[in-house]
This record gives sequence, C-alpha cells and structure tokens, in this order.
Amino acid sequence: MKKNNQIKEDFIFKKKNYLVMLIGLCFIALGFILMSGGGSDDPNVFNPEIYNFRRIRLAPTLVLIGFAIQVYAILLNPNKK
Repeated sequence: MKKNNQIKEDFIFKKKNYLVMLIGLCFIALGFILMSGGGSDDPNVFNPEIYNFRRIRLAPTLVLIGFAIQVYAILLNPNKK
C-alpha cells in the first residue's frame, strides 16, 4: 500500500535568499563595529571623538541599510525569473 503521491518538503528560502541575508548581516555587523570605541579610559576626561561622522552618521546608516537588505531577502522570491 505505497502511495505514489509523496509529500516533498522544500525549504522556503533558497540559496539566493541566504546569500542576500548574509550580505545584510555583514552590513549590520560592520555598522556596529564602526559604532564601537571612542570612549575614554578616565571617566573624568571627555573624548569628543564619540561625536565624529563615523559614529553618528555612517554606522547607523549602515545598520539601517543592513536591516533593509534583510527585509528584501525575506521577501525575495528565488523562483521568479
């Protein structure tokens, strides 16, 4: 009593989705790495480097771009030609 109609289970995401997700994850990680640092060892000394362009504008922009790439990777249909 074998059934010829076997249910084939496929993953929702394909290789292309995972590749785009990896690219988005790299953008997010790079943004957080660029945000780090800039502190001072002595709490009584103020370091103005914490307010430079890299930490205030560039790094958060990269993180937001990374999240947008993640959303695109989730919505991407790899079967569409």
